[in-house]
Amino acid sequence: MWKKLSVQVTTTQVALAAKILTLLVATIVLFSQDLTILFNDALHGEITGYLLAIPFLFAYLIYRKRKAVRTVIPLENKNQQKKTKQLSAIAGILLSVTAILLYWHGSFTFIPLEYHMLSLPIFAAGLTLILFNPQTLRQLAFPVAFLIFLMPPPTEILYTVGVTLSVISSEVSNAIVNAFGIPSTITSEHGNPTIIITRPDGTTIPFTVDIACSGIYSLIGFLIFAVFVAYIIRDKPWKKLALILLGIPLIYSLNILRITIILTLGYHYGKELALQVFHLLGGWILIFFGTLLLLLISEKIFKTQIFAKPAEKCSQCSPKSQSNQSFCLACGKILKPANISLRKVDIVKIAAIAVSIILLMSIQAPVFALTQAHPIVVYETPYGQQVSTEILPQLSTNYTLSFWGRDTEFEQKAKQDMSLIYLYMPINESKEPIWVTIEIASTISSLHRWEVCLITWPISQGYQPKVTQIELKDVQLTQNPPIISRYFVFTYPETNETQTVLYWYETAIFTVNSTSQQKHVKISLIAYPETLEDLPQIENQLVALATGITRYWQPIKMWSQITMLISENGITLTAASSTLIAAIIVLYTLETRRQRKANGNTYQKLSKSNRQIIDAIRETERTGTPTLDNIATTYQKTTGKQIYKRQFLKKLSEIEDTDIIESSVANMQDEPLQVWKTKLTLK
Repeated sequence: MWKKLSVQVTTTQVALAAKILTLLVATIVLFSQDLTILFNDALHGEITGYLLAIPFLFAYLIYRKRKAVRTVIPLENKNQQKKTKQLSAIAGILLSVTAILLYWHGSFTFIPLEYHMLSLPIFAAGLTLILFNPQTLRQLAFPVAFLIFLMPPPTEILYTVGVTLSVISSEVSNAIVNAFGIPSTITSEHGNPTIIITRPDGTTIPFTVDIACSGIYSLIGFLIFAVFVAYIIRDKPWKKLALILLGIPLIYSLNILRITIILTLGYHYGKELALQVFHLLGGWILIFFGTLLLLLISEKIFKTQIFAKPAEKCSQCSPKSQSNQSFCLACGKILKPANISLRKVDIVKIAAIAVSIILLMSIQAPVFALTQAHPIVVYETPYGQQVSTEILPQLSTNYTLSFWGRDTEFEQKAKQDMSLIYLYMPINESKEPIWVTIEIASTISSLHRWEVCLITWPISQGYQPKVTQIELKDVQLTQNPPIISRYFVFTYPETNETQTVLYWYETAIFTVNSTSQQKHVKISLIAYPETLEDLPQIENQLVALATGITRYWQPIKMWSQITMLISENGITLTAASSTLIAAIIVLYTLETRRQRKANGNTYQKLSKSNRQIIDAIRETERTGTPTLDNIATTYQKTTGKQIYKRQFLKKLSEIEDTDIIESSVANMQDEPLQVWKTKLTLK
C-alpha cells in the first residue's frame, strides 16, 4: 500500500512539474530579449525601477493560490459533450497564436517593447488553457493579468502626469515652508518649477522639482503595490477599490512631505545635507512607507485582514479519520486532491510546445535590430572617453564626414554614456548638410523621443509647444531586418526655422577598454531645409543616408521570410485569430444555454426526491456556499426529511450522471472546498 501511494505521489509531482516547467520555460525563453531589456532598465534607471518587485509579487500571488490551483488542475467534466470538450484547448492555442502575432507585429513598429509586453500575459493565459483547464486559468486570472504591469508606461502620459505633479508638489511644499516662516519663491528653470530658499545668512539655494522629484515614478510603483494589496486583502470589492483610490493621494502626500523636509533641511543646514536626504528618501522608501500606511489604514479604518484568521478546527476534518474520503463531509474542505497523471495527450502537448518554441526562436523577431558594425571602440584619454571615427561610414563619393563634438552636458542630464555629433557635408552643393547625433546609453529609457521633448513635454507643463509640428510619420529604412525610423518635421515659431529629423533605435556591441558591452543607440539625422518646398528632397536625402548607415552597421540577425510576412500582416492576422476566439466564446455560451434548457426538461422527468435535492442545491447556491453539509441542511429544512451525509453524497453522485448538477471547487479564503452547482434553466 505504501509503495503504491509513493508511486502515485511521485507521478503527480512529475506531471505537475513537467507542466509548470513547460509553461515557465516557454514564456521566459520567448520573451527573454524583452525581459533582459526591461530589467536592465529597472536596475539602472528610475522610471522602471518598480519592475524589480513584480516577480516577487507575482510569486506570492501564485503561492497564495497554490492549494486552489493544485485542486482544480485534475478536474474533468466527464459528461461534457464532444462539441465543447476541446474548446478550451482550441481557445488556448488561439490565444497563444494571437500573442505571437501581436509580438511579431510589434517588432515591425517603432515601439516594439510595448507590444511585446502586452502579448506576454495573453501568451501565458493561452499556455495555461492548453496545459491545464479553464478552472486553472480562472484561479490564476489575476496573477496572469498582473503581468501587464511589465509593460512600460507610455512616455507621453508619463511626462504629462509627471509635470503636472511637479507643479502641484512645488506649490504645496512652497506654501508649507512659507507657513513655517521659511522665505521661498517659485520660478521656472528649463520648464521645471524651481523653489528658491533664502537662508538666514542671505544666501539662496535653488531646488528644481523636475519629473524625478514629482513622485511620478513612486506613484507608478506604489499603484502596483496598491493593486496587489487590494487584491490580497480578504474583504468586499468596494473596500478593495477604496484602498486603491486612497493609495494614490497617500503616496503623493508623502512625496510632498519629502520635498518639504528637503527644503527645511536646506534652509537650516545647507544644500549638501538636503541632497543627501533627498537620495535617502528615494522612490523605494516612499513606496515602502506608503505600503505600510495603506496596510495600517486597511486594518484600522476598513477593518480588513490580509491573512485569514485561524478558523475553528473541524472535528471531522482530519485526514486520518476520513482516510477514504477526499474531502470533509462536514465543512467541505478538500483533504486529498485528485492525482495528476501525465497522459499521452499531455506529453504530445508538451512536445508540441517545445518544438514550437524552438521554431519560434529560430525565426524570432528581435526587439531592436542588433548590429555589429566595424569595430566601435571606446577608449580612455586624459580628456575622457573617446570613440573611434569608424562608428559611421565614410561616404566619400557623396559626403565628407567630420566629427563635430561631444555634448557632455546633455549626457549628464539625460543619463547617457555618450552623445556624439557628426556632420556629413555634401560634395554636391545642391544638397543640404546632414547633422548626425549618436546617443549611446545602457538603458532604453535614457534615449528620449524628439516629439516628446519638443511637443509633449511643454504641453504637459501648460506651455505652448517649443515647435510647430508639420509632419510626423514612421519610415521603414531596411527590409530585412525591418528597421523602422520616425520622420519628424517641425518649425520653431520664434525664428520660423524649419528642421527635419529622421531617427531610429538600434542595439550595438561596443568595445570599451577591451571589454565588449551591448548598448542601446539612438541615431538622429538632422537637416534644415530653406523652404517647405524642399521637404520631399530632404526626406529622400535623409532616408538614403540613413539606409547607408544601417547597412554599414551590419545587422547580426536577419529575419526569415515567414517572419517578415507575418509581421507585415500582424494586425490583420491578430484580428482574425481574435475573431475566432470570440466565435468560440459565443459557441460555448450558446451551447451552454441550450444544454441548460435541455437539463431543465430532464429535471421535470426526475423523481420527486431527486428534484428536491436539486432544489436544495439551487437554494444553497443563492444563500451560501453549496457544500455537502449546507445542501443537506437546506434539504432537511425544506422537506423535513433527515438523511445521512454518506447516503446524501451517493444520491448527489447519481444525479451527477444526468449532467444536471456537477461537483466543483470553491475558493474560500484560498482554501479549496468541495461544492456542487446546478446546470439547468427552469421556465
